[in-house]
Amino acid sequence: MTQAETTSRARVAVLFCVVTAGIVGALIGVALTATAPVPGVAQVSEVVSVSIPIVRVLLDISAVATIGLALLSVLVGYDRPKLSEPIMRIARPASVAAALVWATTALVALILQTAEYRPGSSTLSMSDVGSYIADVGAGKALLIVAVLALLHAGLGILALKHGEKVPAEVRVGLGLFALLPLPVTGHASNWNYHDYTMISMELHVMSAVAWTGGLGAMAVLLVGNRTLLAHALPRFSKLATLCLILGAATGLFNGLIEISLNPSLGFWEGVFTTPYGQLVLLKLLCTGVIASLGAYTRWKLMPQIVRHNRTALAAWATLELTVMGLAFGFAVVLTRAPVVPTT
Repeated sequence: MTQAETTSRARVAVLFCVVTAGIVGALIGVALTATAPVPGVAQVSEVVSVSIPIVRVLLDISAVATIGLALLSVLVGYDRPKLSEPIMRIARPASVAAALVWATTALVALILQTAEYRPGSSTLSMSDVGSYIADVGAGKALLIVAVLALLHAGLGILALKHGEKVPAEVRVGLGLFALLPLPVTGHASNWNYHDYTMISMELHVMSAVAWTGGLGAMAVLLVGNRTLLAHALPRFSKLATLCLILGAATGLFNGLIEISLNPSLGFWEGVFTTPYGQLVLLKLLCTGVIASLGAYTRWKLMPQIVRHNRTALAAWATLELTVMGLAFGFAVVLTRAPVVPTT
C-alpha cells in the first residue's frame, strides 16, 4: 500500500469516526428525551423526530470541517509556501465541499423542522416552508445559515483560483459568524439572564467549533508533514487551551442556569433526574475526557512533535475527535430538549 493510499484511508477513518459518534450521541439523546404520545394531540412522525437531530449533527460537523480547513492556513502560516501549498491545495476544495454540505443540511433541516411544526399535515409546500421561516425564529436562522454557508463556498472558490490573496482570516471570520444564528433559537428562555445566556451560548459554540475544526484539520492533513505539524501544533495548542476553558465554563453556565432557574424543579433533581440534566452531565463527561486527551497531546506528544519525531498523534487525535463528535450529538438534542419533560 502506498503512502497516499494510507493517508487517504486515515482521512476517511477520522471522518467516519466523527460522523458515527455524532449520530450515536444524537440517537442517545433522542432516546433519553423521548416522551409518550398524548392522546388527542397530533404527533410528529418518528422519521421526522429522529431525522432532525441526525441532520443537525451533519450540519454541525460540516460547519466544523469548513471552519477548521480555513483555520488550517492560519495555523501553518504564510512564510513557507513551498511546504504549505501542497497541503492547502487539498484543504481549499475540501473546505468548499464542506461549506456546500453545510448549506444543504441547513436547508434539509429547515424542511424537516417545518414538518415538525405542522404535525397534522401529510404534505408540505413551499408556502408552508415560507410560513415557518416567517413565523419561527429557527426557520429564519436556518435560512441565514444556508445563505452564509453558500457565501463561504463562494469565497472558497475564489481561494481556489487566487490562493491566500483571499485571506483565510476572512473565511474563518465568516464561518464563525455563520454559527451565530442557530444558538439563539435554542434555550436561554429565562429572561432574567437572557442577555448573559445568549452571549454564553455564542461563545460556547464558537469555541467548540474552532477547537474541533482545528484539531480535525491537522489530524487529517498535517500528520504526514512533520515540519508543518511542528510549527502548527504549538500554535493550535494555545487556541485549544483557550477554547477548552471557554467552552467548559460557558457550557456549564448555560446548563446550570436553565436547571436552577426552573421553578418546578429542585437543583439536584433537575441535574440527575431529568433528561436535560443527564445530557448536561454526559456533555461534561465528554469535556473531561477531551481535556485529558488534549493534556496528553500537549505534555507528552507535542515535545516529540516539535523535535520532528514520529508519534501516535493520528490515533490520539482520532480518539479525541470521536469523543468530540459524541459531544456534538448530545449538544444537538440538548438545544431542543425541554428542561422539564412533558408527560
